[in-house]
Amino acid sequence: MLLTLIAFVVALGLLIAVHEWGHYRMAVARGVRVLRFSIGFGKTIARFKPARQRPGQDTEFVIGAIPFGGYVKMLDEREAPVDEALRHQAFNTQPLASRALIVAAGPVANLLLAVLLYALVNWIGVQEPRALLAPPVAGSLADKAGLQGGELVRQAAPAGEALAPVASFESLRWVLTRAALDGQDLVLEVSRGADGRGRELTLPLSTLATRDPDAALFRAIGIVSPLSSPTVGEVMPGGAAERAGLQQGDVVRRVGDVPVHDGQQLRELIRASGASGPPPASPWLIERDGRALTLQVRPDAHEDKGQPVGRIGAYVGSQPEMVLVRRGAADGLWAGVVRVVEVSGLSLRLLGRMLVGELSLRNLSGPIAIADYAGKSASLGLTYYLAFLAFISVSLGVLNLLPLPVLDGGHLMYYLWEAVTGRPVGGVWMERLQYVGMSLLLAMMAIAMYNDIVTRLG
Repeated sequence: MLLTLIAFVVALGLLIAVHEWGHYRMAVARGVRVLRFSIGFGKTIARFKPARQRPGQDTEFVIGAIPFGGYVKMLDEREAPVDEALRHQAFNTQPLASRALIVAAGPVANLLLAVLLYALVNWIGVQEPRALLAPPVAGSLADKAGLQGGELVRQAAPAGEALAPVASFESLRWVLTRAALDGQDLVLEVSRGADGRGRELTLPLSTLATRDPDAALFRAIGIVSPLSSPTVGEVMPGGAAERAGLQQGDVVRRVGDVPVHDGQQLRELIRASGASGPPPASPWLIERDGRALTLQVRPDAHEDKGQPVGRIGAYVGSQPEMVLVRRGAADGLWAGVVRVVEVSGLSLRLLGRMLVGELSLRNLSGPIAIADYAGKSASLGLTYYLAFLAFISVSLGVLNLLPLPVLDGGHLMYYLWEAVTGRPVGGVWMERLQYVGMSLLLAMMAIAMYNDIVTRLG
């Protein structure tokens, strides 16, 4: 819990600080007088004023008690009277291009931070599962395409594009997600066995009935997890595994008459056991300390999103084979740029599909989910936490560029109107649009919080 809280506060503080720093630096560069740079709102808990500042600047730097946001307060005639001698430093008196640059600098700073963070991850390197496939879900696209499990995915690309190397299973999931959400078929080059000879096959992702980026999507595709040993992990007290006598470290070789080769295959067998009513008991052939044992295991009945499933109350599957994914200086930086562009584009497409009703609003996540992901990524190690920060930084940058009146993108929308018509948006209309934008933003936040709570309550 403490790690989650610390990771969340650090992430929030860093991303807000970088965002506001973008506004601040551009304002100073364009000759606008900045009165206050604040991280957080509410009661001031710390403040300082550097002795040396740029000519014409006298900025107070503040940390507020409420960390959910920040602001840069600039000299502006619309907020308070301005001395005539300082009028040339007021934000509202600046040329249209300067005002637009100052507003856009915040989101751009978040996107540039994301590039740097992704580059750092690429330079440091991260241990990720090898793109070695587990047996596909029965009846899935991968199953129908002829995948059996044990194949190594070497290259992949949407149909009609040049194949690109697949560095890890996480890289494969990213390619799968993008292609599925775009409704594109995906070509895979896979190899199997010691000879390493590759063959191509096509996953017809364009035929998918679902487009929501969740577990159901990957189950429909059939590629859910990398190949792993069907080993029993931690056994929960009072569960079916404990009642049957299963122990941590047991390797499952057979369930009933079905040979078991992979952790994901075993999870599917357990899950499917409850599909037609109370799960029956079945003989499990296991290997324990080099000895073969047979145990009668009866999974417990549960529901998952309204569907009956079986569970045994134990972690199933060992850690898959890992590979170190690392890039050189130039390649790592360019890969960071590419990833930011891809994540930004994907985020915008998902938001657009939510607006037109093609994608469920339950995909919106709020602060509870972000805090949870922050804690989990921090517990996994530095590179995972940096990748999390990069993703959230992209999301913050993209969100602020949306044309909602209360966001930076809304102000850019006003400036576009001014550039086209030659006159600014009137005060009355500005006020009305602010109310509309605030209402929409609060509605999005409410939905996101609801999704967070429902997800965690099950």
